[in-house]
Amino acid sequence: MAQPSHPAPAPPPPPLAQPVAVVNPQYCVSYPVDLLIAKKVLTLKEGSCEVTDINGNVMFRVKGKMFSLHDQRVLIDAVGTPILSLRQKIMTAHRRWEVYRGESKDSKDLLFSAKKSSILQFKTELNVFLAANTSEDACDFKVKGSWGERSCTIFLGDTNTIIAQMHRKHNLQSMVLGKESFGVTVYPNVDYAFIVALVVLLEEINEDRSGDD
Repeated sequence: MAQPSHPAPAPPPPPLAQPVAVVNPQYCVSYPVDLLIAKKVLTLKEGSCEVTDINGNVMFRVKGKMFSLHDQRVLIDAVGTPILSLRQKIMTAHRRWEVYRGESKDSKDLLFSAKKSSILQFKTELNVFLAANTSEDACDFKVKGSWGERSCTIFLGDTNTIIAQMHRKHNLQSMVLGKESFGVTVYPNVDYAFIVALVVLLEEINEDRSGDD
């Protein structure tokens, strides 16, 4: 009796010719990295979310300050070491955020910034600029998609080269625990700490709690 045939799984995307290392080359690996980001929905502690790998191992946590002049988030690793500080610039129409190394606020430790590509948006689109790109004539990375559907793609500059994709995750455990979960697939040779930071910024910008713009 013939066995039913199943389509072969899609091959993993090929590694980029040049690694995309924004935070640290140690976060670039030669294979795709699948991460799960779980945010606590019913909590008074803003910015409480956890990033795990597919085996449930904690990779990063995001901590935030609920009452402060600047919206601020800190990305820490599994042992509590601060990796990045994410700070919103006040009085900017495009909801601009800046990301610094560790817990620094010094301009020399600025790694990148991100903002809406336009003030009024029906679809999610962020432009990301590395610190060395002071003219900002062209973005270094771009995020496009639908935040409402948790379906967004991160591209290398204004090209069609995909470096990461995010997608919504539904499971009963998350609903019972009051968590919202979504997955992120980081392509080979792409800094996954950088991608996690972009996803955190994407959420902050699209939640738009302050109503400033």
